[in-house]
Amino acid sequence: MVNVTLPDGSVRQFDAPVTVAQVAASIGAGLAKAALAGKVDGRLVDTSHLIEHDAALAIVTAKDAEALDLIRHDAAHVMAQAVQELYPGTQVTIGPAIEDGFYYDFAREQPFTPEDLTAIEKRMDEIVKRDLPIVREVWSREEAMRVFAELGESYKVQIIDEVIPKGEELSIYRQGEWFDVCRGPHLPSTGKLPRAFKLMKLAGAYWRGDSKNPMLQRIYGTAWAKKDDLDAYLHRLEEAEKRDHRKLAKLLDLFHMQDEAPGMAFWHPKGWIVWQQIEQYMRQKFVDHGYQEVRTPAVMDRCLWEKSGHWENYRDNMFTTASENRDYAVKPMNCPGHVQIFNSGLHSYRELPYRLAEFGSCHRNEPSGALHGIMRVRGFTQDDAHIFCTEEQVEQEVADFIVMLQQVYADFGFHDVLVKLSTRPEKRVGSDESWDRAEAALAAALEQNRLAFDLQPGEGAFYGPKIEFTLKDTLGRLWQCGTIQLDFNLPARLGAEYVAEDNSRKIPVMLHRAILGSLERFIGILIEHHAGNFPLWLAPVQVMVMNISERQAAYAEEVAQALRRAGLRAATDLSNNKITYKIREHSLQKLPYLVVVGDKEMETRVVAVRARGNQDLGQLGLEDFIARLKVETLARQ
Repeated sequence: MVNVTLPDGSVRQFDAPVTVAQVAASIGAGLAKAALAGKVDGRLVDTSHLIEHDAALAIVTAKDAEALDLIRHDAAHVMAQAVQELYPGTQVTIGPAIEDGFYYDFAREQPFTPEDLTAIEKRMDEIVKRDLPIVREVWSREEAMRVFAELGESYKVQIIDEVIPKGEELSIYRQGEWFDVCRGPHLPSTGKLPRAFKLMKLAGAYWRGDSKNPMLQRIYGTAWAKKDDLDAYLHRLEEAEKRDHRKLAKLLDLFHMQDEAPGMAFWHPKGWIVWQQIEQYMRQKFVDHGYQEVRTPAVMDRCLWEKSGHWENYRDNMFTTASENRDYAVKPMNCPGHVQIFNSGLHSYRELPYRLAEFGSCHRNEPSGALHGIMRVRGFTQDDAHIFCTEEQVEQEVADFIVMLQQVYADFGFHDVLVKLSTRPEKRVGSDESWDRAEAALAAALEQNRLAFDLQPGEGAFYGPKIEFTLKDTLGRLWQCGTIQLDFNLPARLGAEYVAEDNSRKIPVMLHRAILGSLERFIGILIEHHAGNFPLWLAPVQVMVMNISERQAAYAEEVAQALRRAGLRAATDLSNNKITYKIREHSLQKLPYLVVVGDKEMETRVVAVRARGNQDLGQLGLEDFIARLKVETLARQ
């Protein structure tokens, strides 16, 4: 007798072992048809999986979150089958489901073309229509290596040889005549794959990610549970393309990148205004929340990085140099330098918490293929800070940081923030008791601020647990920016101490924290979030004053000067171009306000105002207009 407990708590009894599909059929024909997989005692399995002992079972359908990875994994297999049917001799290597889609890497002498993608997608449609049963088979390691070797699939042979221990078996998933090594699970048949997939692009990829290995051809695709979801995703991509920070930076004259300084930005005057507004805003937040701003060297001796552990664990990502027989590293992070400032004097427990902040310029030797505008760079500046405190102070310090972070994100226009708490990994420093206290303190701080959070067991750093804050932008994309990490390790390694109340020497707890993270990356996120339409307080040029004819040039300049005296960033366009041309050109620059002055405005000492989005505000007195802008600036709208 096998007892199967369903999600509603009901129990179904079967006289013999039963498959997931059979349980679904016993519930109803509709569920049997909709079933894509099952979750047996929390583990995702095929519908053909045999339940031999009492178990809890949930039937997975297209409505369930778990279905999406199944759909994408199956889409990858269907694509691989289509490729090998169309282009015999092509070898398949690895093809996983990934965020928003899937890919497969192929070994083929002739390059794929965009036209090939169209043909492959058409063949995928045909394979789906064939409704081929997807069957799991178990082969011995030796049999699998022999079969794939006979097929000329040398990459598959290598995978099996390196991954599967001798004497063990492995699973093969077959759909029609085509098959591949795979852990699964998979859909019951190719016909269950929704016609909501699309092949997106081609790329090169080294075998096993190693540049010493052969270059393979990667085909990326996307797949969704419904056609509407696919259409929405493609629309988001289209919108993201329009908002690409690299394109908008060129249009708005903010910054540029060039080969002579890969991964490092050349900031233009307008872009640097945005940067300065952000830095000045954050600097005031530092002051408001009790931080002292510092500056640490960009280049420090190798011995310091060895003491901190970075040389051993992070060496490949560090830029190095040498002088007078000494090895140096360009700092990839600011924390060791902040410990040196803490160590420069002896601190009492009365001075804690001791908060140091820095707009720290860091450099990391990122792979050239990973660089992406100012989103992924080699040279960047962090709104970095470190708090030296006692264990008893951790909870309140984290709670105060969260208040600060929420204020900052709201002022920049981000109101949807996801929070994750990462707890102790298997390899870590510190006692279980100290980890218990640290994790409890972080969780209590989140609860104090009434923040819901997801738990990420085992995802903390080796030196302590952490909280991550992820922003959701207007397109629904997620950007992990803020973090606060508790560190038991670095203060001890670098000899940080304070004098405790009993006059003993104790090691402080160190909190690493950032809100924006990399300023470069955050500005890139801002550009795309606002589609270049910076809120008034951030806009490089807040008001453009334009005359209709030469007669109003002096008055236009007078208006601009009045705006500047009020602390606003105003510019003038006194060219001989027609006013319609001026309005169109400056509208393309996404300026918050355009001011037009003609004879009537000059005579009555007013201004004609257009707000962004072609909103005609009519004529306003100059003082009224200035007052309006000041209110909007202070509100950070």
